[in-house]
Amino acid sequence: MERIADSELILNPDGSVYHLNLQPENIGNLIIFVGDQNRVPKVAKHFDTIEFETQKREFRTITGTLNGKRISVMSTGIGPDNIDIVVNELDALVNIDLKTRTVKKEHTSLTIVRIGTSGSLQNDIPVDSFVLAKYGLGFDGMLHAYDCEHILEKDMEDAFIKHTNYSNRKSRPYIVKNSAEVEAKLISDKIFSGITGTAGGFYGPQGRILRLAIQDNELNNKIDSFDYNGIRVTNLEMETSAIYGLSKLLGHHAVSMNAIIANRANGTFSKDPYKAVENLISYTLNKLVE
Repeated sequence: MERIADSELILNPDGSVYHLNLQPENIGNLIIFVGDQNRVPKVAKHFDTIEFETQKREFRTITGTLNGKRISVMSTGIGPDNIDIVVNELDALVNIDLKTRTVKKEHTSLTIVRIGTSGSLQNDIPVDSFVLAKYGLGFDGMLHAYDCEHILEKDMEDAFIKHTNYSNRKSRPYIVKNSAEVEAKLISDKIFSGITGTAGGFYGPQGRILRLAIQDNELNNKIDSFDYNGIRVTNLEMETSAIYGLSKLLGHHAVSMNAIIANRANGTFSKDPYKAVENLISYTLNKLVE
């Protein structure tokens, strides 16, 4: 087996992966992603037991058990670039022998579920509701650094590009489907589903205007009105498509759950966003360990 160079897989002096500060024995095969490091203990308080905790930079991890299942909750920080770090280092923990720096012969699949906040793009998806991302639509371009053509929904991408007259000076939008297996555990009549858009920034990339003009003032409206065989773009955030793309490429199972705290279509914001997130945490954990 070919050894992975020190410069490519960077380890800390104690042998843990560089950014996450984790050893293979520190994580379960069920991983909850949250963006905010302060949300990690809000998820972990639901655990029956806690066995491990660490933090380096914005990456905070707590591992424990819930209903007999070993589970880790981890903060990713904001954006697709952070997801690139987190998913690759998690995969290295289970699929690379860190001592010999070689890929293991037997592949391990992780289940990764994002619990995040998001803004709805549709009038009929109100604040405080939950959205499950059936597809991730990436505007960020990160996934194009990888050999990814075989996992992309090209027909849907082409239809989206045509509908929005998307600028060819920007990175080509990419679309990746979630894990149907994990979706089946999480879906219910309480959940909206559709395409979750993933932006590479918070202001201009999501159509917000402060002091800078944006390239296409009508892009959000065109995104809102996109319909592909009855599937709409439901919401916009900053992580889902990157999670879906890397997970699918690496053989992991991912689904993104979003608490809607703002409705961009009608200009409303949740009166209690913390309660909406807490409700989504409870719902998601209960479904995963049923």
